[in-house]
Amino acid sequence: MIINETYILSNGIPTPKLGYGTWQIPDDKAPEAVRFAVETGYRHIDTAAAYGNERGVGQGVRDSGIPRDRLFVTTKIPAETKTAEGARESIRESMRLLNLSYIDLLLIHAPKPWEELHDPAARSYFEENLTVWRVMEEAAEAGLVRSLGISNFTSADTDNILAHARIKPVVNQIPVFIGHPQRENVTHCQKNGILVTAHSPNAHGALKDNRAAAAMAEKYGVSVPLLSIRWCLERGLQPIPKSLNPDHIRENAAPDFTISPEDMDALTAL
Repeated sequence: MIINETYILSNGIPTPKLGYGTWQIPDDKAPEAVRFAVETGYRHIDTAAAYGNERGVGQGVRDSGIPRDRLFVTTKIPAETKTAEGARESIRESMRLLNLSYIDLLLIHAPKPWEELHDPAARSYFEENLTVWRVMEEAAEAGLVRSLGISNFTSADTDNILAHARIKPVVNQIPVFIGHPQRENVTHCQKNGILVTAHSPNAHGALKDNRAAAAMAEKYGVSVPLLSIRWCLERGLQPIPKSLNPDHIRENAAPDFTISPEDMDALTAL
């Protein structure tokens, strides 16, 4: 079963192939949601400082009854944090809220502040990201963090880190879903030994309105979200679907079917 399978990151650490995302899950609902996800079989829980639910996620992890070393917890330094002191404070606060002895994977949430992320005129923030990365390296060397990565980084942003980092990024978490394959960025990451984590694998729910995807899902006897999750896995990506609905959490945990090469090509071309 996919839920029990892992990828091996470039630093030799295993990470579950399928994760549970917690974006937009309120802090007070996070403990129950995380406990249910772990009970369902998920072993990778993804959160972020910006989600405002690290306290609840940490509580769910601690209350799950699963030994800490069998769970993989990801969190992120806010996109707006671009100074050394800001990064140190963010890590301290995440550790405090999660109340865990270590973080499995720490990411820079975005290469630019959110309001500038899609502005072609915005500057690069290359130096600022390197400053934050060095603080992350300090945290890894202190044993607070096991792996380091990036999120929403373009190939140019990734190359900036790769060219200067002592500890290389092992993950780039980017939006990938049917209709938005991110071929160039995915290929660039994979060539550099960086696992692509696919956040928003269901296009924030919009994918269900795609008639071609719906027809393909019907062919395989699965939901459109599950089809997209499987499509990500077939490409060697790590999808992290999120839901508060117990039925959807269970369904998303079972992408145990195969999409034919021809149908993969058709879906990737949408």
